[in-house]
Amino acid sequence: MSGKRSRSLKLAVQSHRLSSHSPSSLLFADMVRSIARHFLPDERDRRYYADHYTCCPPPLFVILVTLLELGIFIYYAVTMGELTPQGPVPTDSLFIYRPDRRGQVWRFLLYMLVHAGCVHLLFNLTVQLLVGLPLEMVHGSARIGAVYMAGVLAGSLGTSVLDTDVYLVGASGGVYALLAAHLANVLLNYHQMEFGIVRLVGIFVIASADVGFAIYGRYSGGEPTSYVAHLTGALAGLTIGLLVLKNFEQKLHEQMLWWLALGIYAACILFALLFNIFTY
Repeated sequence: MSGKRSRSLKLAVQSHRLSSHSPSSLLFADMVRSIARHFLPDERDRRYYADHYTCCPPPLFVILVTLLELGIFIYYAVTMGELTPQGPVPTDSLFIYRPDRRGQVWRFLLYMLVHAGCVHLLFNLTVQLLVGLPLEMVHGSARIGAVYMAGVLAGSLGTSVLDTDVYLVGASGGVYALLAAHLANVLLNYHQMEFGIVRLVGIFVIASADVGFAIYGRYSGGEPTSYVAHLTGALAGLTIGLLVLKNFEQKLHEQMLWWLALGIYAACILFALLFNIFTY
């Protein structure tokens, strides 16, 4: 009798807990489980993450960067009185990267705040929210912030070396770093993650289409678009993603890949820095 009474009491407690959950808390729990299912490779890790994630500290990096980029875009749209798919483009902005003003070193990072038109802004903000926010919830703000800013820096440095005639605006370097970091996350945990091949194909299709448009815009005689920033940002995201994203089941060959990624990124950044110093 005591065993039956104990089981009945446990069922009653569980029923009370379920009934006491608000719709918002149930929605949050469903969202966390979905993120765990798509971004974590092992079922045990998924259950642990879903049971213990509390959004404290909250994933603020991607949200704050998104709001800042949106605010800067609205500011220039209002002050310049222009709002088109290809504008405004504030070429005199203190943020925009310009090859003739490379000595103003803050431009190598802050160009990410300025976007060339609604389409450019919408694509970047959508991707960084849909991809970056879940990655930040899993891997933390510091890791995703490092990936994003590494992509931004690689975008401007790569452009300064390989595509020296264009001005550079937008957060595409950081956005492509997030896409490539997600690719790195899939590659690190390929056999344990759901729909691994589907994700790889999806990322490749999205990135290829956007880079294709960038190359077309660069050489079609229209407004120059630096596809180099897209490619170097992606390379940075892939290498830094291999460095900083949590690898839940690291093996020896993955440790060697870690050192290889570090060497590639460090060598490329050092070369670009020296190039800009001695050719300015």
